[in-house]
Amino acid sequence: MNGIKKLWQWSKKYSFVIIGIILLSTLLQWLYAYLPLFIQYAIARLGGKMDSNTDLPQFLINFYNNIPNTLSCLLAVGLTMIFLQAIRSVLRFVDNYYQGALAQYIGYDMRLAIYDHVMDLSYSYHNHSDIGDLIQRSTTDVDQTSTFIASQVPGLIDIFVTVFIGAFRVYQISPTLMWVSLISVPITALSSVIYFRYCNKQFSIIEKAESKMTTIIQENVNSARVVRAFANEKYEFEKMDQANRDFTKKNGKFNNVMAFFWGSSDFLVFLQYSLTITVGIFLAKDGLLGSEDIIACLMLMGMLIWPMRGLGRIIASFGKATVACNRIDEVLSIPSEYTVNGTKQPVIEGNIEFQHVSFKFEDDQKHLLKDVSFKIQAGQTVAIVGKTGSGKSTICNLITRMLEIDSGDILIDGVSIKEIDKKYLRKNIKMVLQDPFLYTKTVYENISIVDASMPKEKVYEASEMAALHQEVLKFDKGYKTIVGEKGTTLSGGQKQRVAIAPMLVSDSNVIIFDDSLSALDTKTDLMIRQALKKKKNKQTMIIITHRSTTAKEADLIIVLDQGKIAQIGKHEELVQQEGLYKELWGIQGELEEEFNAILNEEVQVDGRL
Repeated sequence: MNGIKKLWQWSKKYSFVIIGIILLSTLLQWLYAYLPLFIQYAIARLGGKMDSNTDLPQFLINFYNNIPNTLSCLLAVGLTMIFLQAIRSVLRFVDNYYQGALAQYIGYDMRLAIYDHVMDLSYSYHNHSDIGDLIQRSTTDVDQTSTFIASQVPGLIDIFVTVFIGAFRVYQISPTLMWVSLISVPITALSSVIYFRYCNKQFSIIEKAESKMTTIIQENVNSARVVRAFANEKYEFEKMDQANRDFTKKNGKFNNVMAFFWGSSDFLVFLQYSLTITVGIFLAKDGLLGSEDIIACLMLMGMLIWPMRGLGRIIASFGKATVACNRIDEVLSIPSEYTVNGTKQPVIEGNIEFQHVSFKFEDDQKHLLKDVSFKIQAGQTVAIVGKTGSGKSTICNLITRMLEIDSGDILIDGVSIKEIDKKYLRKNIKMVLQDPFLYTKTVYENISIVDASMPKEKVYEASEMAALHQEVLKFDKGYKTIVGEKGTTLSGGQKQRVAIAPMLVSDSNVIIFDDSLSALDTKTDLMIRQALKKKKNKQTMIIITHRSTTAKEADLIIVLDQGKIAQIGKHEELVQQEGLYKELWGIQGELEEEFNAILNEEVQVDGRL
């Protein structure tokens, strides 16, 4: 019942279409039930009977009886059957057309709903989600569910309608034969229910095995270069082979049961036909039935037996659909991150204050950040440095509300971050990630991704500021060069600069660089920072970096150590204090400072900025 409710949630929007499909199917079966009656009349007429006990409409019987020539009468019967089949063909086309359209519309709604909901799920969910499994739920499971609703639900009702109409027609010919014909119906129905219970369990197991296999394929396609770099093809092939074998084994086990079910159903059908023929012969021997009546009953019996046999197929599809629908519902039932959201949309100038902020991940008992407090004034450039895992990126994610603080508060221009609308906040605070994602589009399209209407001059300006313009011009197709999935055709530094470029011409008053300059050489890093300084509007910049020379240029340096602020101040102050920053400066600072001085002269001479 739970599965039926979930299926109804997706289909109730199109309830009138479903009702129309059911009515069309009913009409088709009602018209089909007349065909054996035409055969019944034709055989009776060949036997010289003019008063056949057929249930054809009286006006047709009168019309045929008024045709004295038997051959002409049979020709008229044949033409009537052709006309009836032509009508059924047109109705069948309309029925199948609307079934296909209904499946597409429901599938469209489901895919859009899943995509929209997944986009609204939390940062933590996406960190732990299985991409291959999500893809399968959004494709295979959606198709399974939508197809069942569009074709099998009407088909299920069609079965009962067909059996009723068939039984009624047989009853009009011989009540005895009707009861004999219905003997296999309860047996088939019971075996179908047992088969469904088995299918429901097996499909859940098969879906998980297929999901695991899909994930392995997705991971290996995305990491093909990494696999080759470590010469790990054999291991990955064996992993895929094992998952493939597991899926094949589980699927094969189900196919064996399915083959047994269909084989035994066919055997039961032939037994039923044999029993009906035997009883019909005895009735004919006793003069209770004519040969034409037996033939008509045998034809009508297909309306009793074959639909009930098809019940197993529909029940199997129902098992698949409920499993698929449950898997979709599992995703949709995960709360959106916007269930906890603010409503305010204040003017964001760039003043940021952390007030005793602590944070820990849901699957961790220890706090990653512990009682962190600091202030950033609008227009300041702030560098956050620290060891790996000290919580630098977490601070950036808290500012954009990708993660929610456990205790304390963050104020943006005096307004608690909890009261600010998340989408508004992210629209006004731009963040460049360490591992940038580029779309399979041109360089131009990836730079203008934040604003498709961005003028060409602004795109070029952004590229210039990112020290990328000259390199792009050297590409065969220039700005029309396709960067490939995730930017695979570009170097690491070029990918980061393409991702950085649109942020450099952004009107946002706050920009966060989450270690996004790490793949750049020192000269390019310096050129980008100097370009930012030349911008007319003074933006608040938060730079996470491992380079002491990059941190040195900041107005304020925050040093994190084990989730706490170890030091805070300017470079001149921190380099004189004993602590982590002085250690980092001692390792790389003096050499880089000397090297940077040389680069600075080169950059000043370079006319690109």
